[in-house]
Amino acid sequence: METTTSTAALAPDAVAHDGRGNTAPLIIVTILFFMWGLLTSLNDVLIPHLKAIYTLSYVQAMLVQFCFFGAYLIVSLPAGMLIRRIGYQRGAVAGLVVAAAGCALFYPAANGGYGLFLFAFFVLAGGITVLQVAANPYVTVLGDPRTASSRLTLTQAFNSLGTTVAPALGGMLILSGSVLGAQELARLPAVEQVAYRAQQAAAVQGPYLVLAAALLLLAVLFALARLPKLVDAAGDAPAGRFADLFVHKHLVLGTIGIFLYVGGEVSIGSFLINYIGEPHIAGLAPADAAHYVSLYWGGAMVGRFIGFAVMRTVSPGKALAFNATCSMLLILVAIFGSGSVAMWAILAVGLCNSIMFPTIFSMALHGLGRQTGQASGLLCMAIVGGALVPFAQGALADASGIQVSFFVPLACYAFILYFGARYVNLHRQ
Repeated sequence: METTTSTAALAPDAVAHDGRGNTAPLIIVTILFFMWGLLTSLNDVLIPHLKAIYTLSYVQAMLVQFCFFGAYLIVSLPAGMLIRRIGYQRGAVAGLVVAAAGCALFYPAANGGYGLFLFAFFVLAGGITVLQVAANPYVTVLGDPRTASSRLTLTQAFNSLGTTVAPALGGMLILSGSVLGAQELARLPAVEQVAYRAQQAAAVQGPYLVLAAALLLLAVLFALARLPKLVDAAGDAPAGRFADLFVHKHLVLGTIGIFLYVGGEVSIGSFLINYIGEPHIAGLAPADAAHYVSLYWGGAMVGRFIGFAVMRTVSPGKALAFNATCSMLLILVAIFGSGSVAMWAILAVGLCNSIMFPTIFSMALHGLGRQTGQASGLLCMAIVGGALVPFAQGALADASGIQVSFFVPLACYAFILYFGARYVNLHRQ
């Protein structure tokens, strides 16, 4: 999932544009973007693993995304207040430490049950939220302002790299062992069932302890790094009341678009391993299916480069409408098809996702002037769609089957098509 960088209300204090002085801090920030992508995409591996261990329904399994992305809504405002109090660099360190604590909680969660896993996901996502609010602005100030866009492109590419490698890595480290089916597990005595669940859940302990150590190391490096001091730029302060934002129809529709896009993208990724494992689709074991999930997220990375070239001549609205249409057609093939055709169709949606987040974001902010800062906050809160849309797909999967459940993300992309077509000439390049 994409991260956003906005410095509309920030100004660097005594920023040096010397490349040598900024190289090390920029490397650290780039690693942070990679870690965000890695930790977010690992959820797609853990969801089917926890579902099998605790014999969960799809709705229960989607509580993982509900707790993870729900943190964006709950923690964003407190994170902003914390950072204004302690500063951006200390805020980034605090976010890293909290995220490390969330990863460390996976160790006791292996013996504490599904509820403790959900709490660990929330703590981890809360730390990531603080970290994003604090660290994102450094991308644009670590170097010459004229090359800020290229630096942002680089960090976003590493974010996509993290989402791409995480499923394959998680498949090898977490899904490599065989898991008993629900009927096989039910035949075991109650004591053996508890011991079996603890043994299977322990597969996450080692990888997440390594991640906790990596985050703590990054916290130390970030604390020691010589970074420019960021201060609020009074001249860029947003004007007007928050309620005034809702008179801008394209912003309201764009906020809904971000909500549904993030929800649809995350929801598809969450169900991919189970979908590919269906006998009439590919019948793959979870560890093997995880490698294909990497292709879904990798498609978004490749699509960004294609989109960068195409959108130099094509308006954002047309590009958005085209990609949404392609996504809908591919999902319909995945719903009504079978075999490798259906599998590759749903994986190809990742390629179509590539331009959607930044395109919707920029179209929604078009022409807002001094209200841009407030509007950006509203759009970032809409990322909570990643918590709610998978929940809706889980309910439909429990009621009608996993293949039919993809009508939920289909509806999400239908709205994105509407938004792109309605504002096809907005923000024309």
